[in-house]
Amino acid sequence: MSRIFRSPARAYGRGVATALLGVALAAPIAPAQKPSSSATHGQITIPFEKYQLANGLTVILSPDHSVPTVAVDVMFHVGSKNEVPGRTGFAHLFEHVMFTGSGHVPYGLHDKLTEGVGGFNNGSTNNDITTYYEIVPSNYLESAIWLESDRMGYLLDALDLDKLNAQRDIVKNERRQRVDNQPYGRTSEILDAATYPKGHPYSWPVIGSMTDLSAASVEDVKNFFRVYYAPNNATLTIAGDFEPAQAKAWVQKYFVDLPRGKAIVRPQVRLVTLAGEKRLVFEDRVQVPRLTLSWPTVGETNDDDHVLDVLASVLAGSRTSRLQKELVYDRQWATSVIAGQGTSENAGKFLITLTPRPGHTLTELELAADSIIERLQRDGPTDDEVARAKAGIELGFVSGLESNLNKAFTLAQGQVFHNDPGFYRKQYSEAQSVTPAEVKRVANRYLTKGRVVLSVVPVGKKQDAAKAEQSVTVSDDGAR
Repeated sequence: MSRIFRSPARAYGRGVATALLGVALAAPIAPAQKPSSSATHGQITIPFEKYQLANGLTVILSPDHSVPTVAVDVMFHVGSKNEVPGRTGFAHLFEHVMFTGSGHVPYGLHDKLTEGVGGFNNGSTNNDITTYYEIVPSNYLESAIWLESDRMGYLLDALDLDKLNAQRDIVKNERRQRVDNQPYGRTSEILDAATYPKGHPYSWPVIGSMTDLSAASVEDVKNFFRVYYAPNNATLTIAGDFEPAQAKAWVQKYFVDLPRGKAIVRPQVRLVTLAGEKRLVFEDRVQVPRLTLSWPTVGETNDDDHVLDVLASVLAGSRTSRLQKELVYDRQWATSVIAGQGTSENAGKFLITLTPRPGHTLTELELAADSIIERLQRDGPTDDEVARAKAGIELGFVSGLESNLNKAFTLAQGQVFHNDPGFYRKQYSEAQSVTPAEVKRVANRYLTKGRVVLSVVPVGKKQDAAKAEQSVTVSDDGAR
């Protein structure tokens, strides 16, 4: 979960699962800060109240009685960037471990009590955050709150080597299914390894490496949990059909006695630039070659991020966008063209992916795409192009708010990344105020010669790479 207008750069989640119950753990009343707010832009409103428990847990309440369901989300400000070389994959591994039972919740109960009452639960991990969530009928809210408090406070009571090994094997199998044996599945981690210098917090894959996962000890994993899965590194968001006073009472009841964790030293993540072009070719078990152009850009906290979103839409957001119209519909050289700003908290990548039609080459597509980009950089987009792009962004945002879970994610991400659940107002307003001149500026600033050009080709066909004679081969175990 990255921005409210799109999904995160690369996230991993376990298979859908579920559970619930309602048991008291402890109860003294903790002091709470209570700034109340209502985030509004035009007619778009997400009412919310934010406060904090004494142990540092941030709580966001957003009531909406439209449908009799409620979403509960716990977002921890920890992802793969908080790991270190040689110990990667811990954040994603914990996403799985958190569903194996905790001190008062036997294995399987979480799933039984959410799916069993018509709801669901899941989790997701990316570079910057790990989030766990449930959607349940409104009368099961207390149970969902209790379940989340128990695995935050008592997970280590139930974690042993057998459970760790079982989840380690599941994660390894997930890597095999979603990365190693997935067509074009290695693309993201190859690009990350080529874009960011060795040791940079965004240079290794979220899912981790087989070697690191095998080497992780129970104590390694427990130490990671103690640092990052504490109340002061978490945001609890409740959105949907509930009464705030009752929800506050349950939050106090189940979370107030969980101890605050130690202060967290966050990694220093610097923006990167590439001095020149890196040309790579990777042989994969695919039938059709594919080309990805990748430029290092900015992250969630940089104002150019939303302008890059508009640029992506101008280039490939619809059938009338520049790359789509010319390469897919007019010339019919490509079967698909995709562009997007992949945003993490502190840095990002602008990506264009092109798949050729039979009879056309990756070199043809690269040269044509570069020519289209150069025209945009020289002349800028038209007012109509930018207006259509912004309309698409607005539609995606408004449609997303129909879901209680997406509202919870939107508020939680604003809190985690900007210390403001209502930060989406600024994002939305700025996205709608982007001008053609700004799009032209970011196109020239970021879509430079400093980029990675990755050709993924069928095994044995390196000659199909774009400008094959200039491309360096990525080995099968590279970037892992």
